[in-house]
Amino acid sequence: MEIFSQLFNALPGSISQGLIWGIMAIGVYITYRILDVADLTVDGSFATGGAVAVMLILNGCNLWLAMLVAFIAGLLAGAITGLLHTFMGIPAILAGILTQLSLYSINLKIMGKANQSVNVNQTELLVSLRWVKEFAFHNPLITVGLVLAIMIAALYWFFGTEMGCALRATGSNLNMSRAQGINTNFNKVLGIMLSNGLVAFSGAFLAQYQGFADVKMGQGAIVIGLAAVIIGEALFGKIFKNFALRLLSVAFGSIIYYIVIQAVITMGLDANLLKLLSAAIVAIFLAVPYWKKQYSQNHIRKVKGGSKNA
Repeated sequence: MEIFSQLFNALPGSISQGLIWGIMAIGVYITYRILDVADLTVDGSFATGGAVAVMLILNGCNLWLAMLVAFIAGLLAGAITGLLHTFMGIPAILAGILTQLSLYSINLKIMGKANQSVNVNQTELLVSLRWVKEFAFHNPLITVGLVLAIMIAALYWFFGTEMGCALRATGSNLNMSRAQGINTNFNKVLGIMLSNGLVAFSGAFLAQYQGFADVKMGQGAIVIGLAAVIIGEALFGKIFKNFALRLLSVAFGSIIYYIVIQAVITMGLDANLLKLLSAAIVAIFLAVPYWKKQYSQNHIRKVKGGSKNA
């Protein structure tokens, strides 16, 4: 019973973290599912968002303006990856690695050192871990939840526009899109920019939530993002058909991921094994669709073989 009590008490924090990382996961969804591009920039742009937001807040900048600048910093990071891929012909996965590597040094220059802290008692913040159990607007569950809802609505509108449809068409069928006169290179750059903008925005929220920004805070972000996308699709894919609901399922996937992580920690798992657990979760959920397909094919073969023998 004590374990269940500890898990229940930790639930608000896990859900809050899941919502924050859910914004990042939606960014990963844009490149991984909509654009069909493997982008590893996110490990760097996530930390960039946190670094930019924290430094601006420490220098007295308006909180929402700091979040906007963090978003723009993510857009610029995505633009670099997009141009490396389209203009210079570098494969997307390698372009992302190059940008991610560059951002490590850039993040160090932004902060002046490996990490910078913001004390909620001395600095005004949008969200904080200390407010998780308070019933007020600055509770991360409320603040991040509202921002996430507005963001999903905005993305739903954008991907319904001509530009958004062209971006989706680019990821769906590159050659057909080109044949229809769509500038696929522009759409690739735009999609990668939008993705990393959301990732950086999420990083800005997390830096405030945990009270510090660190150059390594985005390490493994791509794995968490993929886990959220895959869990959301596996659990809600057949229920949520609408595009906005698919984006929401990604956020739900992130929340479930963090609840699972918290449950495992509560049961006594060594914290040093969390990265291994994350990789295992992603691997399993990636394998499930393949196993289902293999099972269906084998079942069909057996049925056909049985009908022939009959």
